Amino acid sequence: MEIKKINLNKKIVSNDFKIFKKKEFKDKRGIFSRTFCKNEFKKAGIKFEPKQINFSKNSLKGTIRGLHFQDIKSKESKLVMCLNGKIFDIIVDIRKNSKTYLKSYSIILSDTNNFILYIPPGYAHGFQTMTNNVDILYLHNKFFDNEIYRTLNPLDKKIDIKWPIKKKILSKKDLNKKFL
Repeated sequence: MEIKKINLNKKIVSNDFKIFKKKEFKDKRGIFSRTFCKNEFKKAGIKFEPKQINFSKNSLKGTIRGLHFQDIKSKESKLVMCLNGKIFDIIVDIRKNSKTYLKSYSIILSDTNNFILYIPPGYAHGFQTMTNNVDILYLHNKFFDNEIYRTLNPLDKKIDIKWPIKKKILSKKDLNKKFL
Protein backbone atom coordinates (compact mmCIF):
# COMPACT_ATOMS: atom_id res chain seq x y z
CA MET A 1 0.00 0.00 0.00
CA GLU A 2 1.31 3.41 -0.93
CA ILE A 3 0.49 6.19 1.48
CA LYS A 4 -0.51 9.29 -0.41
CA LYS A 5 -1.94 12.46 1.08
CA ILE A 6 -4.13 14.37 -1.34
CA ASN A 7 -5.21 17.98 -1.17
CA LEU A 8 -8.98 17.47 -1.36
CA ASN A 9 -9.88 21.15 -1.55
CA LYS A 10 -7.80 24.20 -2.48
CA LYS A 11 -8.06 25.48 1.10
CA ILE A 12 -7.88 22.33 3.15
CA VAL A 13 -7.90 23.07 6.87
CA SER A 14 -7.85 19.64 8.43
CA ASN A 15 -5.07 17.07 8.36
CA ASP A 16 -7.05 14.60 10.47
CA PHE A 17 -8.23 12.42 7.62
CA LYS A 18 -5.91 10.78 5.11
CA ILE A 19 -6.10 9.22 1.67
CA PHE A 20 -4.22 6.09 0.79
CA LYS A 21 -3.71 4.59 -2.63
CA LYS A 22 -3.67 0.83 -3.03
CA LYS A 23 -0.65 -0.43 -4.94
CA GLU A 24 -1.77 -3.02 -7.46
CA PHE A 25 0.11 -6.00 -8.79
CA LYS A 26 -1.29 -6.98 -12.19
CA ASP A 27 -0.71 -9.92 -14.46
CA LYS A 28 -2.76 -12.02 -16.87
CA ARG A 29 -4.71 -13.58 -13.97
CA GLY A 30 -5.94 -10.25 -12.66
CA ILE A 31 -5.01 -7.91 -9.81
CA PHE A 32 -3.75 -8.30 -6.26
CA SER A 33 -3.59 -5.39 -3.78
CA ARG A 34 -3.22 -4.93 -0.06
CA THR A 35 -5.95 -2.81 1.51
CA PHE A 36 -4.67 -2.63 5.09
CA CYS A 37 -1.24 -2.85 6.71
CA LYS A 38 -0.94 -2.01 10.40
CA ASN A 39 2.79 -1.20 10.04
CA GLU A 40 2.25 1.26 7.18
CA PHE A 41 -0.54 2.99 9.10
CA LYS A 42 1.70 3.23 12.15
CA LYS A 43 4.39 4.92 10.01
CA ALA A 44 1.73 7.44 8.92
CA GLY A 45 0.89 8.19 12.55
CA ILE A 46 -2.43 6.34 12.52
CA LYS A 47 -3.36 3.82 15.18
CA PHE A 48 -6.10 1.73 13.59
CA GLU A 49 -7.13 -1.80 14.47
CA PRO A 50 -10.25 -3.09 12.69
CA LYS A 51 -12.90 -4.67 14.91
CA GLN A 52 -15.72 -4.85 12.37
CA ILE A 53 -15.90 -5.02 8.56
CA ASN A 54 -19.07 -3.95 6.73
CA PHE A 55 -20.12 -4.20 3.09
CA SER A 56 -22.62 -1.98 1.26
CA LYS A 57 -24.15 -2.95 -2.11
CA ASN A 58 -25.93 -0.11 -3.91
CA SER A 59 -27.91 -0.82 -7.08
CA LEU A 60 -28.90 2.67 -8.24
CA LYS A 61 -26.97 5.77 -9.30
CA GLY A 62 -27.87 8.70 -7.01
CA THR A 63 -28.20 6.62 -3.83
CA ILE A 64 -27.16 8.57 -0.73
CA ARG A 65 -26.15 6.80 2.48
CA GLY A 66 -25.34 8.96 5.45
CA LEU A 67 -24.40 11.10 7.16
CA HIS A 68 -23.72 8.52 9.87
CA PHE A 69 -21.45 8.30 12.91
CA GLN A 70 -21.29 6.95 16.43
CA ASP A 71 -21.27 9.37 19.37
CA ILE A 72 -17.98 11.26 19.35
CA LYS A 73 -17.05 9.75 22.74
CA SER A 74 -16.81 6.33 21.07
CA LYS A 75 -13.75 7.49 19.09
CA GLU A 76 -14.88 5.48 16.09
CA SER A 77 -12.66 5.70 13.01
CA LYS A 78 -13.17 4.06 9.62
CA LEU A 79 -11.46 3.05 6.42
CA VAL A 80 -13.69 3.30 3.35
CA MET A 81 -12.98 1.92 -0.11
CA CYS A 82 -15.02 1.50 -3.27
CA LEU A 83 -14.65 -2.01 -4.69
CA ASN A 84 -16.95 -1.55 -7.68
CA GLY A 85 -18.29 1.60 -9.32
CA LYS A 86 -17.77 5.20 -8.21
CA ILE A 87 -18.93 7.33 -5.28
CA PHE A 88 -18.83 10.94 -4.18
CA ASP A 89 -17.64 10.39 -0.61
CA ILE A 90 -18.18 13.06 2.03
CA ILE A 91 -17.06 13.59 5.60
CA VAL A 92 -18.29 16.33 7.94
CA ASP A 93 -16.47 17.61 11.02
CA ILE A 94 -18.85 17.15 13.98
CA ARG A 95 -16.42 18.26 16.72
CA LYS A 96 -18.25 21.25 18.25
CA ASN A 97 -15.07 22.96 19.47
CA SER A 98 -13.26 22.55 16.15
CA LYS A 99 -12.39 25.47 13.86
CA THR A 100 -13.84 23.37 11.03
CA TYR A 101 -17.10 22.39 12.77
CA LEU A 102 -19.70 21.35 10.15
CA LYS A 103 -17.20 21.84 7.31
CA SER A 104 -17.43 19.07 4.74
CA TYR A 105 -14.71 17.44 2.66
CA SER A 106 -15.32 15.34 -0.42
CA ILE A 107 -13.41 12.94 -2.62
CA ILE A 108 -14.26 10.57 -5.44
CA LEU A 109 -13.61 6.94 -4.53
CA SER A 110 -13.78 4.38 -7.32
CA ASP A 111 -12.69 0.93 -8.34
CA THR A 112 -10.22 2.55 -10.76
CA ASN A 113 -8.52 5.22 -8.62
CA ASN A 114 -7.86 2.74 -5.76
CA PHE A 115 -8.14 5.37 -3.01
CA ILE A 116 -8.83 4.38 0.57
CA LEU A 117 -10.22 7.09 2.87
CA TYR A 118 -9.23 7.08 6.56
CA ILE A 119 -11.89 8.86 8.63
CA PRO A 120 -10.76 9.74 12.17
CA PRO A 121 -13.01 10.13 15.20
CA GLY A 122 -15.17 13.26 15.14
CA TYR A 123 -16.45 13.04 11.56
CA ALA A 124 -19.81 11.99 10.11
CA HIS A 125 -19.60 10.01 6.87
CA GLY A 126 -21.79 9.57 3.82
CA PHE A 127 -21.66 9.06 0.08
CA GLN A 128 -23.66 9.29 -3.13
CA THR A 129 -23.31 6.65 -5.84
CA MET A 130 -22.24 8.08 -9.19
CA THR A 131 -22.83 4.82 -11.08
CA ASN A 132 -25.17 1.87 -10.79
CA ASN A 133 -23.97 -1.27 -8.98
CA VAL A 134 -21.59 0.19 -6.42
CA ASP A 135 -19.91 -1.92 -3.73
CA ILE A 136 -18.31 -0.30 -0.67
CA LEU A 137 -16.15 -1.91 2.02
CA TYR A 138 -15.81 -0.30 5.47
CA LEU A 139 -13.37 -1.25 8.22
CA HIS A 140 -14.31 0.07 11.68
CA ASN A 141 -12.14 0.29 14.79
CA LYS A 142 -15.24 -0.01 17.02
CA PHE A 143 -18.20 -2.35 17.12
CA PHE A 144 -21.57 -0.96 16.03
CA ASP A 145 -23.61 0.24 19.00
CA ASN A 146 -27.20 1.29 18.27
CA GLU A 147 -27.32 3.26 21.57
CA ILE A 148 -24.71 5.75 20.30
CA TYR A 149 -25.42 5.59 16.56
CA ARG A 150 -26.26 9.02 15.11
CA THR A 151 -27.42 10.49 11.79
CA LEU A 152 -27.30 13.97 10.26
CA ASN A 153 -29.72 14.82 7.47
CA PRO A 154 -27.58 14.78 4.29
CA LEU A 155 -29.71 17.56 2.77
CA ASP A 156 -29.28 19.96 5.71
CA LYS A 157 -28.63 23.51 4.44
CA LYS A 158 -26.26 24.23 7.36
CA ILE A 159 -23.91 21.54 6.03
CA ASP A 160 -24.67 22.54 2.41
CA ILE A 161 -23.29 19.54 0.55
CA LYS A 162 -23.32 19.90 -3.23
CA TRP A 163 -24.39 16.36 -4.15
CA PRO A 164 -23.31 15.70 -7.76
CA ILE A 165 -26.32 13.62 -8.88
CA LYS A 166 -29.57 15.59 -9.04
CA LYS A 167 -31.85 12.57 -8.47
CA LYS A 168 -31.27 11.62 -4.84
CA ILE A 169 -32.35 8.26 -3.45
CA LEU A 170 -32.40 8.23 0.37
CA SER A 171 -33.70 6.00 3.13
CA LYS A 172 -36.71 7.31 5.06
CA LYS A 173 -34.56 7.39 8.20
CA ASP A 174 -31.94 9.69 6.62
CA LEU A 175 -34.48 11.87 4.81
CA ASN A 176 -36.67 12.33 7.92
CA LYS A 177 -33.77 13.26 10.19
CA LYS A 178 -34.24 16.78 11.57
CA PHE A 179 -32.05 19.59 10.31
CA LEU A 180 -29.49 21.14 12.64
